[in-house]
Amino acid sequence: MAEPTYEELKARLEELEKKKTGQRSGALEFRVGEKGGVSVYGLGRFPVTLYYEQWIRLLDRTEDLRAFLEENKGKLKLKDQ
Repeated sequence: MAEPTYEELKARLEELEKKKTGQRSGALEFRVGEKGGVSVYGLGRFPVTLYYEQWIRLLDRTEDLRAFLEENKGKLKLKDQ
């Protein structure tokens, strides 16, 4: 296999940089970890990882969570503040 040329390496680097900056756009990404947990990337600096049953419990309480957030909005740190 031949060594890549300078131009090929430069193009590949530009492609990777575009991909990296695209991930910082707020898009969420889901991955299954080695231990079987589901991680959500893109919410903050670190991923949020829960197991299947935990995700289901959380999703089942979506309405309660939304109501709680609205009730406590004045106490919460918001990005606009």
